[in-house]
Formats: sequence, structure tokens, C-alpha cells
Amino acid sequence: MWDDVGYAGFGVESWHVLVPVLAVWFAVLLVRAVGGRPGWTGAHLVTRAVVALYVAGVAHFTLFPIDVQRGPYANEAPWWSQVNPVPLLTADAPSFALNVVMLVPFGVLLPLVTSRAVSAGRAAVVSLAFSGAIEVVQLLIYVVAGSGRSVDVNDLVANTLGGVLGYLLVRSLPALHRTALPGSSLA
Repeated sequence: MWDDVGYAGFGVESWHVLVPVLAVWFAVLLVRAVGGRPGWTGAHLVTRAVVALYVAGVAHFTLFPIDVQRGPYANEAPWWSQVNPVPLLTADAPSFALNVVMLVPFGVLLPLVTSRAVSAGRAAVVSLAFSGAIEVVQLLIYVVAGSGRSVDVNDLVANTLGGVLGYLLVRSLPALHRTALPGSSLA
């Protein structure tokens, strides 16, 4: 809807998307747990629930709210102005630290849920891919909706570091290995 200064837009809050997705996922978890499906009960059920909540949390903090902007006074900066390709020189310490911390749980969960995380190097590649996916989605949201999130190579570096630190942490905590899903690298 247009307002008196020529701006038309609306917002998409995270709960509009994430609550229904999580509700469906938890319904699937419940059905499979009640059915006694192997790998879907006990500690494995908890692991799957934690992964879903973690991914929803990352989506909440990195993608939402999406402010769809249209009209003559909407954000019209070119998409390439939202990309920071210069590593480390332009990083600010608090943002860098938060990005490291955000992917530590990813690195912890990775070898518990997939067979691909067999080394710190592989965990780094998967963490980089996950972080890259976040950055690409942020850029797409900017291009499609005009919503302002920047794409920063420093986020890729920090997130990858966080994923590797999480991987090293879980490898050093054998008590968590019992929660690994069947077929994962720590199973």
C-alpha cells in the first residue's frame, strides 16, 4: 500500500515462515518417533529437533525480517553495492566474533548428522558452503525485495572458522557422540 511519501512495502517476519515450517517438521518427528522408526527416537530424536531449532535460529538472525520495498523512494541502490569482497581489512571485531559464534553449533552438529564431516578440512568446506548459501539468499532477498542485508566475505571467513571450531569441539567431547544419527561420521 502506498503511503503519503511514495513508499509501498510490507514486512515478512520470521515467525510467518519459521513457525509453520517447524510445526510440520515436529509433526514429522512425532509421527516417526511414535512409529518407533530407528534413528528417530531417544537421543536421535533430540538431535534432529536441535538441528531444526538451530537452522531456524540461523534463518531468523540472518534472513529476517524481509522488508519488501517498492515505489519511487524504495531502496534503489544497485545489488553490487551490497557486496563487500574485501576480506579482513573491513571486518569489525564484534560482527566477526558473532559470526564465528553463530556457526560453532553448526560445526558441533555436522558430524552428528552427516557422514561428510570426517575431518576438519571437510567441516570447513561444508561450513563455507552453508555460509555461502546464507550470503546468496541474503543477496537474492535484496535483489527481489529491496530488503537490506549486506553480503560480506568476512562473514564467510568467520562462519567457516566457527564451523571448524565447533567440529573440533565435538570431536573432543565423546559424550556427545552417542547422540550421532545412524550413518553419520560419529555414529
